[in-house]
Amino acid sequence: MDPSRPRCRLWRKMVLLASLLACGIHQAFGQMFISPDSLIGVKGFRTVLVLENATQDAQEYSWHRGAEDTVENMIVSYKPPFNSWLSGPMFSGRENVTRLGDLVIRRSAFSDTGNYTVRVDTGNETQRATGWLEIQELESKPEIWANTSSVVEDVDSVAAICYTNATNIRWYVDYTLVSSNDRMTISPDLQTLIIHRVTRRDRALYCEIDTIMEIPRRSEILSLTVAYGPDEVLLSTSPSIFKGVLSAKIGSQVDMACTAFSVPSPKYHWSHNGSLLSFSDASITLPSLAWEQMGRYRCIVDNPVTQLTMYREFQIQTPRNIPVVVNRGFYISGAKVVWLIVMIVLGSLYICGILIYGLISNLSIRRSQLNEC
Repeated sequence: MDPSRPRCRLWRKMVLLASLLACGIHQAFGQMFISPDSLIGVKGFRTVLVLENATQDAQEYSWHRGAEDTVENMIVSYKPPFNSWLSGPMFSGRENVTRLGDLVIRRSAFSDTGNYTVRVDTGNETQRATGWLEIQELESKPEIWANTSSVVEDVDSVAAICYTNATNIRWYVDYTLVSSNDRMTISPDLQTLIIHRVTRRDRALYCEIDTIMEIPRRSEILSLTVAYGPDEVLLSTSPSIFKGVLSAKIGSQVDMACTAFSVPSPKYHWSHNGSLLSFSDASITLPSLAWEQMGRYRCIVDNPVTQLTMYREFQIQTPRNIPVVVNRGFYISGAKVVWLIVMIVLGSLYICGILIYGLISNLSIRRSQLNEC
């Protein structure tokens, strides 16, 4: 580093301070001056030197590089009555004068630092003002670091650090400005953010600072992968389930599918009457329902990262009052089968009673005949 640069900067600051004081004196007496707020520019950005207390009947605005308003150091001039501009020897192609007499410098460079003098001619009098313009480099954007980028919702925490020399640091979580609360803590120096309980909405972190001219500078966006779920298991079937029961006929097709919201994608398992099936898909199809496929089914959903497991279960059974096949040409309903069985039993008991009564009566007659003999 050039050892003379700090002294040069100090000298420039002293000149700038003197210029600001001079502007204050001019302002006190109502004289024209260059606004102190416009005497700081940023490299690569547009700089506008703003005139204050300028006369309203100006015939010409003439800007010069340096503390003198000579022809040799003229940059550009503007004549309002003729709406014409004229460039001078110090014109670089990046300067222009507005209709209010302000000097605009596009794509400001360090070489633009220095004194600028403006002359305003009214025809009857001439006003002059000089100011020191300081072009500064925009502070580099802050860097961000976090102790992890993969977390589990409501379990893990994240600590992020914003590396910058600035003191006005702001933190954003999911693109929303945050402050210390019951779930987050920001350090007193504003450089550290701790999220104690990460949620699925905490997907992006970054810090931001204000530089000169209040130009914000933002760090890179740190993306978080938040594992969560499953929250709920949704079950869809055909035929539909009613009160935990799926009614289906023997030989019909049954479709069953599970859905769960989870990150990463969950794993699916199915069980039948307590026995784990070999299916690992979210859906099962039974093309022709058999008697041995009746019973209780359970869809099990688990997230290997969060180690959370949820399930939904239901029963497959034949519909009530389903017709029972007696032979190929004759059908009776289940209720009629029960009635028929009862009538058969009662009829059998009646017949047996008659037979027993007849047998007893016959024995009694024979016994009477033997006694008579």
